[in-house]
Amino acid sequence: MESPLAAFAREISALAGRTAPAVVAIRGRRHAHSSGVHWRKDLVVTAEHTLRRDEDITVSAGSGTEGTATLVGRDPGTDIALLKLEGLGVPTAQTGPHALPAVGDIALVIGRSPNSGTNAAMGMIGAVSGPWRTWRGGELDAYIRLDATVFAGSSGGAVVDQTGSVTGIATSALSRVAGLAIPASTVNRVVDQLLAKGSVPRPYLGVGLHAVPMPEQFRTKFGVERSHGIMILEVEPQGPADRGGILSGDIVLEIRGQKVGAVEDVQSALGWETVGKPVQVKLIRGGELKEITITVGERSRGAAS
Repeated sequence: MESPLAAFAREISALAGRTAPAVVAIRGRRHAHSSGVHWRKDLVVTAEHTLRRDEDITVSAGSGTEGTATLVGRDPGTDIALLKLEGLGVPTAQTGPHALPAVGDIALVIGRSPNSGTNAAMGMIGAVSGPWRTWRGGELDAYIRLDATVFAGSSGGAVVDQTGSVTGIATSALSRVAGLAIPASTVNRVVDQLLAKGSVPRPYLGVGLHAVPMPEQFRTKFGVERSHGIMILEVEPQGPADRGGILSGDIVLEIRGQKVGAVEDVQSALGWETVGKPVQVKLIRGGELKEITITVGERSRGAAS
């Protein structure tokens, strides 16, 4: 009679075996490889930080197929890059429903090496929370921390739950604490945007910002709850804020109805979906409360604010 431990080990091996064919090895940097997942037909998703070049990116599948992929686009904010390569000859990942995993759920990180083939690490989901902005400025639909090792070559590989569904893409670049799973719903959203534009839109106001303490008289007069507001230090000529009427010295209290007291709050209030759309800004100017409408611009690569 098979022992419970042997049955568990057999089931884990089966889970890894079902997902492994969709996981590929990628060479996009010198002296190192990473992993990727055949997400949709002829489209491979990987961790953006592992691609150090835009050309000469090699993809190797477990079927023995190897070829040079075309970079469709990359989004450093969410650490997602999308590659295109026809004729991989392997199945696409089974992502299942996009329900969030629970703390304690099994997490398998499946990667692939061009030399040793499939590799796997097992752990559990260590923490889960709601939407989260990465230190790179991207937006994940959820923060999913892994209690499973993301080895150097496994970034970009699949994170699999106990049902065999791929719940996300593994990355070691978005947290100093542990590896994370980029949620499958985030991957799908970013893939759609990269296919449409080659990049993910980032909101841009064209201002220099600094958090400043709010004088007590302002807090009392305007009913300000937060101890700080956001002062406009400089305004880019002909930028979105300038065209909307923002002036240096204005103190911003709210954006889109969200109170702001730190620069990070401004970033949180301006999601990718605000690009090209008008937003209401509540501010103090010359001791008086004003509301101004700004049409959010799109940040070009390399823009600082």
